[in-house]
Amino acid sequence: MRFLIKDEIKGRIRFNLGRSSLTYREADIFRDRMMKVEGVIKVTVYERTGDAAIVFTCGREQIIAGIRGFSFETADVSDTVHYDSGRQLNSYYREKLIEKVIFRYAKKIFLPYPVRAAVTAVNAVPYILKGIRCLTKGKLEVPVLDAVAISASLARRSFETAGSVMFLLGVGELLEEWTHKKSVGDLARSMSLKVNKVWLRAGEGDILVPADEVKPDDIVVVRMGNVIPFDGTVESGEAMVNQSSMTGESMPVKKEAGGYAYAGTAVEEGEISIKVKETKGFTRYEKIVSMIEETEKLKSESESRAEHIADRLVPYTLAGTVLTYLLTGNVTKALSVLMVDFSCALKLAMPVSVLSAIREAGRYDIMIKGGKYMEAVACADVVVFDKTGTLTKAQPVVRDVVPFGGGDRDEMLRIAACLEEHFPHSMAKAVVEGARMRNLSHAEMHSRVQYIVAHGIVSEIDGRRVIIGSYHFVFEDEGCVIPEGEKEKFDGIPSDYSQLYMAIEGRLAAVICIEDPVRKEAGDVIKGLKSMGINNLVMMTGDSAKTAESIAAQAGIEEYYAEVLPEDKARFVEKKRAEGHTVIMTGDGINDSPALSAANVGIAVSDGAEIAREIADITIGSGDLSGLLTLRELSELQMKRIGRNYRQIVGINAGLIGCGVSGVMQPATSAWLHNASTVAITLNSMTDLKKA
Repeated sequence: MRFLIKDEIKGRIRFNLGRSSLTYREADIFRDRMMKVEGVIKVTVYERTGDAAIVFTCGREQIIAGIRGFSFETADVSDTVHYDSGRQLNSYYREKLIEKVIFRYAKKIFLPYPVRAAVTAVNAVPYILKGIRCLTKGKLEVPVLDAVAISASLARRSFETAGSVMFLLGVGELLEEWTHKKSVGDLARSMSLKVNKVWLRAGEGDILVPADEVKPDDIVVVRMGNVIPFDGTVESGEAMVNQSSMTGESMPVKKEAGGYAYAGTAVEEGEISIKVKETKGFTRYEKIVSMIEETEKLKSESESRAEHIADRLVPYTLAGTVLTYLLTGNVTKALSVLMVDFSCALKLAMPVSVLSAIREAGRYDIMIKGGKYMEAVACADVVVFDKTGTLTKAQPVVRDVVPFGGGDRDEMLRIAACLEEHFPHSMAKAVVEGARMRNLSHAEMHSRVQYIVAHGIVSEIDGRRVIIGSYHFVFEDEGCVIPEGEKEKFDGIPSDYSQLYMAIEGRLAAVICIEDPVRKEAGDVIKGLKSMGINNLVMMTGDSAKTAESIAAQAGIEEYYAEVLPEDKARFVEKKRAEGHTVIMTGDGINDSPALSAANVGIAVSDGAEIAREIADITIGSGDLSGLLTLRELSELQMKRIGRNYRQIVGINAGLIGCGVSGVMQPATSAWLHNASTVAITLNSMTDLKKA
């Protein structure tokens, strides 16, 4: 396509796409396509001017080639790109807000007073009816207060006051709706499915292919620990599937032949093959949005408390209005109480504050599935860490392969990689990558692979039983033995490395030594959490005691537990909660999912197993543990903001009521200031907590 470069600095280009403006769809298509160019960090499209800016780390020529090769007419992207980008939503609410303000002041300038009064009276009808419906249901809630305030203003022929009240209520409702929908949309996108490769059934075997190559009616295989990539019917196999992200069910559901599987749910146990129903569309996104909006999952205790207090204050406000009239006999002073209430600001500012904080966290690549989890992070006093892939690097590497029984080093690694490539644990990825780096081909040559959580893998190759896993699994559970005469060789393997043991037909065949160094930021993160008041920091791992001791010392953690099973981690978390602690569990693997579910807050590191991210309440997407410090800081700042909002709402509105009752301020003025302060507090709640 033709384009014009408008300005350029190192690592950033801004250009015009040869059009005076773009549709929302065109803007989304271009952004989606350019984000797929390797080395592109950020793409911002300005649809009103037809411009785009690209931030990149690759060569300039790659960007130019990508733009030249792009065409709006031939570009093919998923419907979800347009549906969930948020571009159209933001534009819609911006325009509605501008229209409301322009229409408000245009009426004052161009319409004569009698016409304005008639328009105000007509606009008041929906508010009054809403209040009446509340009363008919036997409820004294905020709509009743709004209806009484507007009705009283109309009865006194104070049309300007009634109009101001409705205008500010409308602006507040619009801002709340906009922020809520955008935050829910951002949250839904963070929970939406991102699967790059899948196992495709091809003839008698399975091949790993890019997800976008899968077509309807293809058969995909999903094994333990992986997320189901597409909606479809189960063709064969059995599995226990965690559907909590879709249905809110806490227990996994059994799926077998003839059943239906939903994209985005996670296989906790077993293996199933699925006949794909559709590969495009936005059904999962819609389901997630529906789940978020229809459940209480988003609401923190602060939000629920604010709503409860807001509704409980309505009768007191009405009683205060009546009491003021009885004591003073002055209608104007009584209306001053009615025009000012605490509930409106409480109900509006708190949810907006929480949703805005969730959205801000998203900018730091921290995806939070609900306000209550942010509140729990602020209150947490215990953090439990998994070791592998959490405190240690997410990309461990194979440093040595020690063969036994006369086996060949490369052949042993090739067999191990053939088995491990089916499972998402970081150690498994290290084995697969180690084989790739050594150019060892490991095509499918085994029977069905069985994964045993926290232990290892069992399969058959050429009729021989092969197992690979932990020392406990291989030697204690399976009773494998070290080949005769090689005990000294076995004892001489360095304990500095994490070790995977592989046995064939009950005899040790190889020990794979994997270097799993501590993340460079781990020590600073541990110190940072302690400085933030969290002193109870615990590391738990299924690795050996020597390895656990070494890693804990390097990270600065005093309390650690080695050779623990997944159920041990979950029991520890439950015990701490029973003692009254608020517990954060941080992990990245299949082994961590029970503990993630058991904690007050489960936090997954994004480069870990898919099931961990699916079950976790919060995901740190940067692959950097420093996100924990950012999360804690944002959560604490959010709780401080909520407390500050409470104080401001009470202080401002109490002052306005006092001014009204004493006769210092007219009802119209107090109503305007009340609504203006509510909008101001709400707008402030939408600002960033963490200043750049």
